[in-house]
Amino acid sequence: MSKTELWRGIYPALLTPFTAEGTIDYDMFKKNFLAQIDAGVAGLIIAGSLGEVSTLSTQEKYDLLVFAKEHVPEHIPVILNIAEQTTADAVQAAKEAERLGADGLMLLPPMRYKASDREVVVYFKTVATATNLSIMIYNNPVDYATHVTVEMFEQLEVCPNIDAVKESTRDLTNITRMINRFGDRFKILGGVDTIALESQLVGAHGSVAGLVDAFPRETVAIYRLAEAGRLDEALAIYRWFMPLLELDIHPRLVQYIKLAATAEGLSNEYVRAPRLPLAGEELARVQKIIKDAIATRPVLPDYLNLPTRTTIEQAS
Repeated sequence: MSKTELWRGIYPALLTPFTAEGTIDYDMFKKNFLAQIDAGVAGLIIAGSLGEVSTLSTQEKYDLLVFAKEHVPEHIPVILNIAEQTTADAVQAAKEAERLGADGLMLLPPMRYKASDREVVVYFKTVATATNLSIMIYNNPVDYATHVTVEMFEQLEVCPNIDAVKESTRDLTNITRMINRFGDRFKILGGVDTIALESQLVGAHGSVAGLVDAFPRETVAIYRLAEAGRLDEALAIYRWFMPLLELDIHPRLVQYIKLAATAEGLSNEYVRAPRLPLAGEELARVQKIIKDAIATRPVLPDYLNLPTRTTIEQAS
């Protein structure tokens, strides 16, 4: 797949549904990602934080990738997340992902160990050198302590397959800093649901989204409407969506989003320990947010047939 087809549009960070016995529920996994594709997403990301990567075995991550590649249409890129403890393990995961047919990688900095800037850059370069796959760096200093600065991206610029960044710093000005320094060298995907539209409006090429797992059509509609210049319509949906989007910025986002997706028939509530299902007041509060949103959900326009930024630029 051509790199020019990657890293533009909505990329769901897919949930990993489980059975009551704790095994992967592949039927529900398929139901969810097919709903994403029908809604118009640009690609799929497997085994991310929202996919409970910390509780998946290495083999399970590969099994999810193989299963997705068997059932996802060829034009939809399937991205595997790499979040390893050692450089050697990350290199091996990158090589295996390429062998199994992944279309790209999302790459986190070293986990658990708080690496220096130099160590992070060497880690990213080492993994990038080990594969021909296109790589999106995950920049999330809020949750993972490591901030991949503009200066660090200057050192990564020499890697031809480091093509994109998941921008989760929660600092909107960082998008402008990246564009001012690098132009179009790196694609930028917003990584925080509650500022997804703002990120797009200041230059992001799309989003790695969370609540899309439960509400794919609304997520893609906002993006497509904004791309087509129909901002008032995008804002109306976005404002309706915000109480749900705020479920993405919480330590129990996995439970919250699984609950929302369950309400839409696209997941179940099962999580892997040490996570536990919601209970008590917290469960009731989140259920009310979801129920209220579903009761007032907007009627969407024919967003799939709107012009995109690419077609608009080509026409001009």
